[in-house]
Amino acid sequence: MIFLDEDTRCVVQGITGKQGSFHTKSMLEYNTPIVAGTSPGKGGQEFEGIPVYNSIAEIKEEMDVNASIIFIPAPFAKDAAFEAISQLELAVIITEHIPVHDSMEIAQYARKNNCKIIGPNTPGIITPGVGKLGIMPTHIFNSGDIGIVSRSGTLTYEVASQITQAGLGQSTCLGIGGDPVVGMDFADVLQKFEDDPGTKAMAMIGEIGGNAEEKAAEYIAENITKPVVAYIAGRTAPAGKRMGHAGAIIEGDSGTAESKMKALKAAGVEVAEQPSQIADMMKEII
Repeated sequence: MIFLDEDTRCVVQGITGKQGSFHTKSMLEYNTPIVAGTSPGKGGQEFEGIPVYNSIAEIKEEMDVNASIIFIPAPFAKDAAFEAISQLELAVIITEHIPVHDSMEIAQYARKNNCKIIGPNTPGIITPGVGKLGIMPTHIFNSGDIGIVSRSGTLTYEVASQITQAGLGQSTCLGIGGDPVVGMDFADVLQKFEDDPGTKAMAMIGEIGGNAEEKAAEYIAENITKPVVAYIAGRTAPAGKRMGHAGAIIEGDSGTAESKMKALKAAGVEVAEQPSQIADMMKEII
């Protein structure tokens, strides 16, 4: 497992909002170690037995916390992220539609403060049997030794479900986010899986647009020894057409599925033609 383990003590920023309250219930049902929440102006209240504070600083006066999940609307998400980054080790930013300039500032501030950022625009992270900081459906996951890192939430669920149905399981599943600018990238997560004794192989799910997968291929070739199976979504997308995520757009010859698949194959990565092939490929590898 990576990032989310038995030592995680999490804060939900925006715990009393519509999205925050809904997903907090789900995370608590999965026994996620959530110990507090924030909602400015509502300090002193409780939600599902979880104490609500006005700020993370107030929480830290009374208890030890080291991670946050953020359900704050996009216009205010940067302030919430900065609050978490300045005081915690990990922040999961679920929020969509954060302006790119704000995301750039968040990523830069996180690097300066040595805080790990998952997202923005991510389904989050789940360590089966331990907990989840995110919005993913828990019933499709099973404890095991395959690490999944993805730009696509939906494909994460599909691949995880097929791996589970194949009789295998996941060590940790993490969505890096679908925006053009995110915190941790593929290489950051792959290295964590490489160092994790509980992970034997990795599934990497990319998509068209940008060069994150090509950069990951370079990193894999030089640093990763465990087997990696990859899939690139959006192979039939026309140039200039945005497909779902803000980051999934092809410009000229850059960011195509073909260029990404070629780079990954050259790095020794097994590349699936369809996401449904990943589970079978994993069974052959492990």
